[in-house]
Parts: sequence; C-alpha cells; structure tokens
Amino acid sequence: MTPQRRAAVVGTPIAHSLSPAIHTAGYAAAGLTGWSYTRFECDAAGLPALVASLGPEWAGLSVTMPGKEAALAVAAEASPVAAAVGAANTLVRRPDGAWYADNTDVTGMVDVLTAAGVSSGATLTVLGAGGTARAALAAAARLAATAVTVLARRPAAAEELRPVAGALGLPLAVAPLGDAPAHLDVDVLVSTLPKGAADPFAELAAWRPGTVCFDAIYDPWPTPLAASAQAAGCRVVSGLDLLLAQAVGQFEQFTGAPAPVEAMRAALRFR
Repeated sequence: MTPQRRAAVVGTPIAHSLSPAIHTAGYAAAGLTGWSYTRFECDAAGLPALVASLGPEWAGLSVTMPGKEAALAVAAEASPVAAAVGAANTLVRRPDGAWYADNTDVTGMVDVLTAAGVSSGATLTVLGAGGTARAALAAAARLAATAVTVLARRPAAAEELRPVAGALGLPLAVAPLGDAPAHLDVDVLVSTLPKGAADPFAELAAWRPGTVCFDAIYDPWPTPLAASAQAAGCRVVSGLDLLLAQAVGQFEQFTGAPAPVEAMRAALRFR
C-alpha cells in the first residue's frame, strides 16, 4: 500500500487559493500517488496550534497571508533568506519531525521580474509592508536595486522593514500609502496590498511606459491597478506568475522530486 503524504496551504481568507490545483497537478504529472494537498483557514495566531496538531504524514505547508511572519516562530530552523526577511511562506517537515522554514517567494519574485525584463540597478516602489513586501526587499537586493521605497498604511509597519533592508544592504525610503501616485516613476512597482486596497491609485497613476508592474493579487484579474499599467504600455506581471514560481520551489522541497513545471502551469491556465 502506498504511504500517504500530505501538504496544504494555510492562511485567511483561503477559499480562493489555487495552490491545491497547482500542487495536485504536479503530483499527478510526477506520478506521486498517495500525495494530497488541501487548504486550512487559519490566521497567524492559530498557526502554532495547527502545526503542532499535524501528524508524521505531513510533508509541508505553504503559508500565505497573514501567517508568513508567524511561520518563522514555529520552525526549529530557517533558511538564511527567510531569517533575513523575517518571513516564511514554506514550512517543510524534516525526517526528525522538526519544521524548517524557507521563503520561496524571494526566488520566485526574482524569476518573474527577470523574465519581465528587470535588470540590475533597477529602482523599486513597494506598496504594503507585510510578509510579501519583505520578500520583495530580498528580491530587490538580489537584483542589485539602487533605490527602494516602501509605502504602507501604517508608518510603523514600514519602519519595521528598515532593519531588513539594512541587513540586505538596500537603500530604503518609506512614505505613507496615500502618496503612492507620486512614487510610480520607477523601474518596478510591486503591489503586495490585499484585494481592493490599491484600486484608488489606478486612476491617479501617471505611468512611465517602461515600468514593470507586478501585482501580487490574482483574483480578480486584472486588478484595476494592473489594467491601468497595461493600458499605459507597461509590462504587467500577475500574482499567478509568482504563485507558480514559488510553488515550484515548495513542490521540490516537500517531495524531493523535480517539479513538473508545465503541468503545474497548465493547472492555472484552466482556472
């Protein structure tokens, strides 16, 4: 009998998540019978109890908002990048039962931005100051960004990113989220805001045609912000692009097998 292995995505709200479709398609294409992937509705405060309740059949968890910072606290060990940004989107069960935290958002973001034409020395504006924004800072560092501005609704949240930027060697400026239209004349705009939060800026944006606009939202798509950027001739990167890229890294860590990327991509095309 094939041993059962399990994984899931954890966050709130979670009903819309496409992670189960991506990973399940990957299991089927890789011939990993006995593997299943589901979802848990769980906030940051509930994450420790959830993780503690999981049996040995659990191979890993994909952690989404709002638990990316809390994920580090439940792990016995963290990758250097997860530790540097203070957030993890991946929890992997080690053979001894301990949990290992990683952040595949970072490598995924570098991959999708590079594919969109972003090169070394770019300037970035990041909307939001949560776990995905932290990953954006690490991606900016890997892309050797020359200037990064973070805009947040709560100034204290943006200020909390200064030590992260310092550890990454990034020059960081912070500003109120309401000032976003004045900070869009950059090479890359990364919006990590929740659904609807960036909509008011769509009509106010004076886009530079060469800007790459990456919006981490993928439902609904296009967002008003992404549609505004595309109409202005900007290159637009969808949250689906990052969702696939970060899932590839998770799949390989959970299963130990190469990810069947095209099969996983196809699962998104038919959604």
